[in-house]
Amino acid sequence: MVASDSFARFLREQLAPLGRVTLRRMFGKTGVFCDGLMLGMVTEDALYFRVDDLNRAAFAEAMAFPPLSYEKQGRIIDLAFWRAPDRLFDDPDDLLAWARAALGAARRVAAERGRTALRPDEP
Repeated sequence: MVASDSFARFLREQLAPLGRVTLRRMFGKTGVFCDGLMLGMVTEDALYFRVDDLNRAAFAEAMAFPPLSYEKQGRIIDLAFWRAPDRLFDDPDDLLAWARAALGAARRVAAERGRTALRPDEP
């Protein structure tokens, strides 16, 4: 399920200090982008941040929740997105710190894929 309008508006406002924040529906969820890089996903108004080897330790608190996943051919595929703890929505500074760490992971993923710049057709 995609992000509600009010949750999407909240995220755009809270994450604005990072850069140009946009949200786009995809795969039945909502992708959260900053300057064209996907740092998070939303499903049922739950925010999941991108995780990689370099920010995994900083997101240890998120290990209390299952990662974002989907089923394919009878197997569960875990995505590299971990759920943000609800307490972050009451602490804008911590929310931004987690978002910065997720954006760092998004930049590393983009660099590995040879894509570092925003394409003109992207949100």
